[in-house]
Amino acid sequence: MTATTILTAILIGVLSGVVAALCGVGGGVVMVPAFVTLLGLPQKQAVATSLAIIIPTALTATIQNTRAGLVDWKLVAVTMVSSSVLAYFGAGWLKSMSNDSLSKIFGVVLIVFGVRMLLQK
Repeated sequence: MTATTILTAILIGVLSGVVAALCGVGGGVVMVPAFVTLLGLPQKQAVATSLAIIIPTALTATIQNTRAGLVDWKLVAVTMVSSSVLAYFGAGWLKSMSNDSLSKIFGVVLIVFGVRMLLQK
């Protein structure tokens, strides 16, 4: 790994950590496009790498948010089960899809949710 790659990865980590903590998106919204465009990773590898990074990011933010009394643990329990089960199957689907298809799906999801959030009061 070159010094430029390490520095780029650190900057991606800083930005994604802030976005994850403030917006609750796990930083994947920042990491996946940055890994693809700045580091040249294929979409599948960018998604898989982002998911691996989200684990410690989410844990550290959850500790802080729990201390502040902001976590609804009943909602966590219910949502965690369905999310985990579908994430398992989604990871299987990831292997069978093309990088191009995944990039398009990711882009559409970002646009749809972004527009929805911008239009909400």
